[in-house]
Amino acid sequence: MAFQLSPGVNVSEIDLTTVVPAVGTTQGAFSGAFQWGPIEKRILVDSEVKLVERFGKPDANTATSFFTAANFLAYGNNLRIVRAANTNSNNATTGGNGIYIKNEDEYEENYFNGEGTFGDFAARYAGPLGNSLRISICPSANAFSGNLTSLASITSNASIVGNTTINLSTSGATLIANNDFISVDGGTTYIRVAQISTTIVTLATALTANVSAGTSVLRKWQYADNFDGAPGTSTFVADKGGSNDEMHIIVIDEDGQLTGSANTVLEKYAYLSKASDAKSDSGSSSYYPRVIFNRSKYIYWGDHTSGGTNWGNAALGITYTNINTPVSSSLAGGLYETPGTDDLIRGYDFFKDPEIVDISLVLAGATSQTVATHLIGNIAEARKDCLVFLSPRRDDVVDQAGSERANITTFRNLLTSSSYAVIDSSWKYQYDKYNDVYRYIPMNGDTAGLCVRTDTERDPWFSPAGFNRGQIKNVIKLSFNPTKAERDELYKIGVNPVVTFPGEGTILFGDKTLLAKPSAFDRINVRRLFIVLEKAIAKAAKFSLFEFNDEFTRAQFVALVEPFLRDVQGRRGIYDFRVVCDETNNTGEVIDRNEFIGDIYIKPARSINFIQLNFVAVRTGVAFDEVVGKF
Repeated sequence: MAFQLSPGVNVSEIDLTTVVPAVGTTQGAFSGAFQWGPIEKRILVDSEVKLVERFGKPDANTATSFFTAANFLAYGNNLRIVRAANTNSNNATTGGNGIYIKNEDEYEENYFNGEGTFGDFAARYAGPLGNSLRISICPSANAFSGNLTSLASITSNASIVGNTTINLSTSGATLIANNDFISVDGGTTYIRVAQISTTIVTLATALTANVSAGTSVLRKWQYADNFDGAPGTSTFVADKGGSNDEMHIIVIDEDGQLTGSANTVLEKYAYLSKASDAKSDSGSSSYYPRVIFNRSKYIYWGDHTSGGTNWGNAALGITYTNINTPVSSSLAGGLYETPGTDDLIRGYDFFKDPEIVDISLVLAGATSQTVATHLIGNIAEARKDCLVFLSPRRDDVVDQAGSERANITTFRNLLTSSSYAVIDSSWKYQYDKYNDVYRYIPMNGDTAGLCVRTDTERDPWFSPAGFNRGQIKNVIKLSFNPTKAERDELYKIGVNPVVTFPGEGTILFGDKTLLAKPSAFDRINVRRLFIVLEKAIAKAAKFSLFEFNDEFTRAQFVALVEPFLRDVQGRRGIYDFRVVCDETNNTGEVIDRNEFIGDIYIKPARSINFIQLNFVAVRTGVAFDEVVGKF
């Protein structure tokens, strides 16, 4: 405590309640190809529903990645995904040429202030789904609805029931746009305008009553019924002496590619402002580019529409330019190119730093030797707190009758030895409900998922394999169902067979890591046990940093670790342990180097891989004590 210069009482607290914390063991990580979503950004997904919402439904090019992730989520609810993409991909734009904007961070840094030249709007994410978007702006009260004065003239047939064209006055025609609605009966019936050409209006449906020259014509914006009223002047701008700042914006799934139903309303924004400094009644920004950036799941703003000459100015004293017709446009130019090896590696590298992102299970999906080697060496071995889950290549096991074992062996021998990697033996055939087809999907999402289920039901140091915890979901059939002889060969080289047993289901029938040398760490449960112990104790030990290396600190460390290890022992994770942290390993030389050493000895629990049952027949008159001895 601080020295006091005069009598007094100083109160301080010393916290000796630190414990070894629980650590996460079920966090998955994956990088792959998806139809929608931000590129090269970690996104947490907790269910298949959320997977579809953030990354879109699968198609032929993205189904393998989608279902690898979905299969993992069938067992757990914590998967971080990085969408990978080739840099030739594009976001659809109103300009139609497309532009590559990877994610929100890149947009805000490079495009939010209108630096882009891609048109008024762009799709939020790269890919052809953006081509299904249509955006319509109602920039003024006149654009919302109005009276087109009267018909200038009507052809001899125009007034007849069943006709589909009428002729407007020139002044009236300038106030109408394609897909607006007009009424020639005082507002009782509105008919959509299929096309406006000069003064000739072609209607989407035929007239239901005769129309005479001079009849008053009413019009309204195509999407007027989605809003409570016309835009006008916001309170904020009115208080600044300005006017005409409000606008409505609506986002439509024009082709139905996003929702499955054409012309579905995706988003609508009422009473947004053209003033850059405008605030809503709640105090948040109501400036339309900012609102769209903060709230839209589908679009970015790119530029003020032509004619909006003073849009984006601060509100003080500004009368914002009125545009008297709706401004609508469809997006085009969206493209998604399947990621290559370099793109996938770049995506996985977002999981390299353990201080930034906490993960435990890395899904490889449909991977190549190059990506697999990177995941093992540069992610798992570097972090030392996660496992990589691999499957054979598709061409090793799908439609390769009789050659599967040899192909798997070749692939496994290309991989490095590591206790931080696990490989299974097959792809599974499963139903794609989004496209009503069946597909082959690699099983590493499932094998990683079994670890999640094991953690949930028992603990990480239990084996995820076998009939109790190794049951795999959503399997129609396996691409390769190994025989006993084939399982023997594969297991010797560290490949965990996945086997369908009649009446038993499909089972992960092995729990080896890819460690080649004989060691306790060639088993999944032992490797995961040590990951948990090392991760948890390291987190607790960091609070000893910058303390004195004396008997008190060392005793405190031992008192911290031993209860944690006793708990793990009680939960069957270890057989025995010993913690050494005293003057024997913290010598004067160690202390002088400002170091602190704690030696923790562990006897890990082992899973049963082989069962030997010996049945011995004995003669009727023989006593069992004579055969096996007394108990």
